[in-house]
Amino acid sequence: MEWGNLKPLGQPRPAADPQLENWIRAAHRDAGALESLYQATRSAVYAFAFSILRNAHDAEDVLQETYIRLWGASEGYRPQGKPMAWLLRITRNLALSRLREGQKTTEFLPDAQLPAPEGLSTEDRLLLQALLDRLPDQSRQILTLHAVSGLKHREIAALLDLPLPTVLSKYHRAVKALQKAWKESESQ
Repeated sequence: MEWGNLKPLGQPRPAADPQLENWIRAAHRDAGALESLYQATRSAVYAFAFSILRNAHDAEDVLQETYIRLWGASEGYRPQGKPMAWLLRITRNLALSRLREGQKTTEFLPDAQLPAPEGLSTEDRLLLQALLDRLPDQSRQILTLHAVSGLKHREIAALLDLPLPTVLSKYHRAVKALQKAWKESESQ
């Protein structure tokens, strides 16, 4: 696996911001717009929820609840930056709420994991998941938002309410930690 310049993990990058905005604005009255928005963003939303909850079942619940909330709020949506960041903020709030409520009760399901690069064997996928689980929560979220969701570091900083240098530092440390752990696992 190439770690030097971590790129989105084989998932299509969400549609351009103007298209996302159009779908969000139309979602409350047009099921097709909501479906298009869901298809374009579901991998990123699920991955981000999973990075917070570390539980596939709960991440799927948050995924569904995010789009239900979006559907209800889309009529009042006013563009104030990046629509993907708005969608992920809804996801983050729901995931954190779920953690606070103590509803994290289901075991990790190996067949419902964080999206990983195509071409990885099942063993490598499980190893990647185990390595990601070793990262501190915030570092794992930053890495996931960049690699899976395709967000830029500046967008991640705004979403997580962190200074950009902190996001960059945590991202680079997370990549180095994954590189080191991956090499160690290959030598065993």
